[in-house]
Amino acid sequence: MKKFNIRKVLDGLTAASSSSASAQSGSKENDAIPESLQSEHFQLCKTVRHGFPHQPSSMAFDPVQKILAIGTQSGALRLFGRAGVECYCQHESGAAVIQLQFLVNEGALVSALTDDSIHLWNLRQKQPAILHTLKFSKERITFCHLPFQSKWLYVGTERGNIYIVNVESFTLSGYVIMWNKAIELSTKTHPGPVVHISDNPMDEGKLLIGYECGIVVLWDLKCKKADCRYNYDEAIHSVAWHHEGKQFICSHSDGTLTTWNVRAPAKPVQTITPHGKQSKDGKKPEPCKPILKVEYKTTRAGDPFMVLSGGLSYDTLGRRSCLTVMHGKSTTVLEMDYPIVDFLTLCETPYPNDFQEPYAVVVLLEKDLVVIDLGQIGYPIFENPYPLSIHESPVTCCEYFADCPAELIPALYSVGCRQKRQGCSKKEWPISGGNWGQGTHSYPEILVTGHADGSVKFWDASVLMLQVLYKLKTAKVFERARGKEEKPSTDIVDEDPFAIQTLSWCPESRIFCVAGVSAHVIIYRFSKQEVTTEVIQLLEVRLQCELNDVGFPDGAVEQTPTLPTPGTTSSSPQESEPTPPTSTGSNSSDGPRDNVPCLKVRSAPLNQSPGYQVELVVQLLWVSGEPPQPITSLAVNSAYGLVVFGNSNGLAVVDYLQKTLLLHMGTLELYSPTEPYLRQPRSPRKTQPSGAVCETNEGTNTTEERCKSPTSGPTSPYNSDEERKQQRFMQKAKMSRKISSPTTEHKPDMDTNNAFARSRSSSVTSIDRESREAISSFQLCDSFPRKTDPASAPGPSLWVGTSQGAVLAVSLSMPPDGDQRLQEHVGVSPCGTLVRLKGGVLTMAFLDTSGVLIPRPCELWFEPNATDQDRERPKRRPPASPPAYSEGQYAVVCSEKQAKVVSLPSHSCVHKHNITEASFVLRAEVVQLAGGLCIVCFCANGHIIALSLPSLRPLLDVNYLPLTDMRIARTFCFSNLGQALYMNSSMEIQRITYIQETCDNLQEMLSELFTPVETPEAPNRGFFKGLFGGGAQSLDREDLFGETTAGKASSSLAQHIPGPGGMEGMKGAASGVVGDLARARIALDERGQKLGELEERTAAMMASADSFSKHAHGIMLKYKDKKWYQL
Repeated sequence: MKKFNIRKVLDGLTAASSSSASAQSGSKENDAIPESLQSEHFQLCKTVRHGFPHQPSSMAFDPVQKILAIGTQSGALRLFGRAGVECYCQHESGAAVIQLQFLVNEGALVSALTDDSIHLWNLRQKQPAILHTLKFSKERITFCHLPFQSKWLYVGTERGNIYIVNVESFTLSGYVIMWNKAIELSTKTHPGPVVHISDNPMDEGKLLIGYECGIVVLWDLKCKKADCRYNYDEAIHSVAWHHEGKQFICSHSDGTLTTWNVRAPAKPVQTITPHGKQSKDGKKPEPCKPILKVEYKTTRAGDPFMVLSGGLSYDTLGRRSCLTVMHGKSTTVLEMDYPIVDFLTLCETPYPNDFQEPYAVVVLLEKDLVVIDLGQIGYPIFENPYPLSIHESPVTCCEYFADCPAELIPALYSVGCRQKRQGCSKKEWPISGGNWGQGTHSYPEILVTGHADGSVKFWDASVLMLQVLYKLKTAKVFERARGKEEKPSTDIVDEDPFAIQTLSWCPESRIFCVAGVSAHVIIYRFSKQEVTTEVIQLLEVRLQCELNDVGFPDGAVEQTPTLPTPGTTSSSPQESEPTPPTSTGSNSSDGPRDNVPCLKVRSAPLNQSPGYQVELVVQLLWVSGEPPQPITSLAVNSAYGLVVFGNSNGLAVVDYLQKTLLLHMGTLELYSPTEPYLRQPRSPRKTQPSGAVCETNEGTNTTEERCKSPTSGPTSPYNSDEERKQQRFMQKAKMSRKISSPTTEHKPDMDTNNAFARSRSSSVTSIDRESREAISSFQLCDSFPRKTDPASAPGPSLWVGTSQGAVLAVSLSMPPDGDQRLQEHVGVSPCGTLVRLKGGVLTMAFLDTSGVLIPRPCELWFEPNATDQDRERPKRRPPASPPAYSEGQYAVVCSEKQAKVVSLPSHSCVHKHNITEASFVLRAEVVQLAGGLCIVCFCANGHIIALSLPSLRPLLDVNYLPLTDMRIARTFCFSNLGQALYMNSSMEIQRITYIQETCDNLQEMLSELFTPVETPEAPNRGFFKGLFGGGAQSLDREDLFGETTAGKASSSLAQHIPGPGGMEGMKGAASGVVGDLARARIALDERGQKLGELEERTAAMMASADSFSKHAHGIMLKYKDKKWYQL
């Protein structure tokens, strides 16, 4: 008979009751928190692109609409109007744009690409689309010309032929100008590609064709033959007409300009070398660099303007690119910061047969756009209103803040307007076309970018615009090297020692904190008053340790370890860490560098303008020849007055109010000693001097020393299958990244190709470096760091996430506000591990029991430099709903692999979701949307994922952007209300939205490029010129190039491809009542405009006829009674 065991029965009943109780509690929690966000609320789409076009190649300007178009080598088009009016579109082929031509005041643009295709873009819609495409199959396109108010486009090719395209139907005409008919029959060589096409300003029937070899042909379109041929020994780069059509100027490869009379083709009227040195014997000047482009513009009252690029002497090899402006007898050379790609002269009239009256020159550089004012002495430049200076120094990090305090943008603008460039033109920006969109959201948005030169820029990103507000230069805090032999005392980076690594900002209190690559942290306060700081407050920290890599047991990553009993680990300020004295370390050649920072803080007084002013500088020191590790995470909290930062060695807690160091310790010391998978610190190096590293914490229950300097030692190599999969994935993505985890968790390192992430000099092996558990994220908040009674209230705490997936807590004991806060110390007490996840921890947040996001405690801003009478005591922002989260909370933690929701103070996992298996998350944020909360993640495989809170239900999973550039991973950031952005190139920022409502309203939010504008009247030819035919000669191109006269072109020459932007496609793609109303309004405006133009033209014709009748009657009366011999 089987023996009965009562103990097993009791154990079974206990387990069943506990499991049923936990299931009931979990179901209650799920039922208690309704979630309003659904998958239909999410949709991913691009919104706008900001910044300078990457690798520009061509440019065009509409003189009536005042719109500028720029094409790039990647097939992108960027269109600019007034400040805030920008548009981006892309050719599908990705071929480089070689030329752009506007259909002036028609709302259309023609683009020619290196793949021998021509595209017609419709600009009358907010998102331009291609109407027609013509793909040449047997010819290579080299030059295009579209006469003003003409529908016939001239296309020159590499073989020297010229084809004519009907822009309306985008079909080829049968009229072709063959190269062998254009040149003389006696010419034995091919003239080369067509480099220029233009019609005579006074005679549309005469076409000027320039060939690369130096031959210029004046072609008679009606007679289909060459009228004149102009030969020169040097190659031609560009041609420009005089507005009267009697002369033209050519620029050549030897730096010369030749002026030709149309009726005298034998030799040029004038030959000059603008930058050539005239020889003493009167011979031809020395050859110069090619003049790539020349433009000749006339004025009614004064000398003409001649603008050219290139042509400098060869002895100026080190000189930068220049633009030359010749006006009368004066020649002005304007040096540019970057090579010139193209330039255009802006004129008052679009008609080529009238006085041009130039007023500005738009210069497209490789990395900038400059507009020069020709109407003022010295030719000053216009202040550029576009956000084209993002790449002024390479962007190293960025943060995106939505729904900021309303007074923050005006405050930043008020201090930033004083930083504007001096000496700019006082005139308005000449590129002034388009209209702003009707934005449906008006909440403030701010973008903060950190740069390689140590500067930080604050941008107003509201309503799909971008405008710089304020620029902060952090390098002013440090000493600058005066000579080439004086270099910064840092071996961490070879260049850019001031580069910004990461930043943290509290918009409510305006406390700003940055961490640099030279292991320094700077805390700033915002002030509207100018101050002079005699001595910059400095705090130096020794943070260096070495770990024994004992790996985790199987399944350890999923365990929730037992937490220490409250009070077993405590640390008072006096016991924890005394403030290190000012370093007097050695840096001699006969000993290791020790106790010295990487940069030297400025010793002279610092004059600080209104804006952000230095409060405190914290520097990590060298320890026994080992440089400080780069800072991997940073956080600031104005309500606590604390700044925390960490790296692969540990973390440090700084009280910036008292300017003291509260805590600096290794990551392992945050763990509880009872945890089964705790890795022990290594023994110190025997040669290490006493007290060279962190002081021992008397309050902790471990006898090991705090931190040890790095030593080389045995470490476990990569041995997991997951690591090998990850490495193969990274190779596939062509990324230069490191996997910083000895187990299944992975933490990407910084790009080794970055200028600000150079190799560091250290005796530690690379595997040893990667085995350290780095600090990856922080969260300062009022929470439950220990397992306590649910009736207890939450208290100040610091939550720490590591690269191994651990979430550790530190309890903070804050003194009362006021004078006691400045006198009494803050208590710090590590609490051990709270939760573990797969992969490095990326972000943490806290919800109340109703599922509402608990805001971080913060202080409201006050003027720090105000007098005692005017100073108001800072007020801490009250919590949103104290009763809701004093009873309990939910901690939301997201790592590179997982997301978990943990109930507090019980510390039990309520929800868990595995985000990705084959890839890993690069950026994750808990964001507030109009309908609720969610976690949004950007993965290395390009997927953007959204999970609901607190249930972690999948809401969105879109394969958006494969990670092919570390710049994307470094700059991708989410913000509240469904916005995100990233740097898609070194110069451009791409903004996206993942909310359906924003996508639906995008058409109304985007700016309009085309606005109904009346075309200026044609120049008055005068009575006698009109009577006797002395004015411009028109040409009926339709009769000459039409199918009835010229016939059809060969179908094998080019293929016509209808574009997706046709009228049918536009009507089908457009949606919404507002869009229909807008289109109806535009149609009515256009119809009214055309009716008005017709009425005005009728009135003008009647007035002209009346005037002609009066003149004829007067002449008749005058000569009525006179004989023929009296005339």
